[in-house]
Amino acid sequence: MVELSTTTPARQETAAAESLHGAVGGGVLQGGIPTVDMSAPRAGGRAALSRQVARACGEHGFFRAVGHGVPPGPAASLDSATAAFFALPPGEKQRAGPPSPLGYGCRSIGFSGDVGELEYLLLPANPAAVAHRARTIDATDPSRFSAVVNEYIEAVRQLACEILDLLGEGLGLKDTRCFSKLITNTDSDCLLRINHYPPSCTVHKLDHDDQCKIKSLVSTKASSNGRNLSTAGGRVGFGEHSDPQILSLLRANDVDGLQVLLPDREGKEVWVQVPPDPSAFFVNVGDLLQALTNGRLVSIRHRVIATACRPRLSTIYFAAPPLHAKISPLAETITANAPCRYRPFTWAEYKKTMYSLRLSHSRLDLFNIDDDDDDDDDSDNSSEENA
Repeated sequence: MVELSTTTPARQETAAAESLHGAVGGGVLQGGIPTVDMSAPRAGGRAALSRQVARACGEHGFFRAVGHGVPPGPAASLDSATAAFFALPPGEKQRAGPPSPLGYGCRSIGFSGDVGELEYLLLPANPAAVAHRARTIDATDPSRFSAVVNEYIEAVRQLACEILDLLGEGLGLKDTRCFSKLITNTDSDCLLRINHYPPSCTVHKLDHDDQCKIKSLVSTKASSNGRNLSTAGGRVGFGEHSDPQILSLLRANDVDGLQVLLPDREGKEVWVQVPPDPSAFFVNVGDLLQALTNGRLVSIRHRVIATACRPRLSTIYFAAPPLHAKISPLAETITANAPCRYRPFTWAEYKKTMYSLRLSHSRLDLFNIDDDDDDDDDSDNSSEENA
């Protein structure tokens, strides 16, 4: 079932968030986010649940999943293992880096100059590759670390497949498993990212090298579309972006910071603080899923602002297809009233484009059929430049 989050956002965006409204699964959204109970469907059964998931992803590109069935054990074990890694001396952590893009990284995000106030591990989501990486992450007992990571990955992969199958059903597709098949392929390009954001109210030095020092507080500029991007005195932990993959499942501790971009009742986009919930997963539609559904599902823009006095630990599972997978709108999503919006491309092509651009670039626009020559790169106003 779909419910409403009753927790009030705690930052300056609260006033803007409270003006949000809209129907979500029969409810009214006011100052909260769509919440989907993934447990045994009640009235209407699975069909109703699939429609609710599809509606949340179509209207918002984002929802909070509760009753998801992922046991707490794997998540607790992973949090413990990664917290122990991030607590290591800088020199020991450096052995797992630099990111290429996999491995350990600090502040630098991607290859185009974006930075954030965080350190992270980016890992491939397959057992053999995790075991290889574990040797540089946990020198004492790498098999222990890889076992913890792989157990978690398997649990969230099952949840991702369930959500994608529900989307297939909710959209009325003939092959309801067409999305989940892409991420369960043996050579799928799924990833696991663990982000550690240091407290913002203390001078927390991550002096791994010269680029890894915390700088002064930042505030973001307004982007060219005029929406307010004030960070209210916080630091940009991870700048504005959409996720490029098919779907992402985010889980974090009880420290806030995640913000999503949603329209208010006037249609103006505003940043909404997402209340933390360590027991839930926050589900984001990715660029590829928007392309596959011809825009029926929307890839949401989000960011993390570091304002808390406690460290924030988040884990994101990125569900992605094989590099050679061809991405194009499904025939069932193309109609006379909704002509094909995107040209065909492979995940490898899209990934290469992604790494050549700034984090905040609306990269899917480059694959619009009607906008082949649109090279508007307003992403150079990326908030990280001010860090």
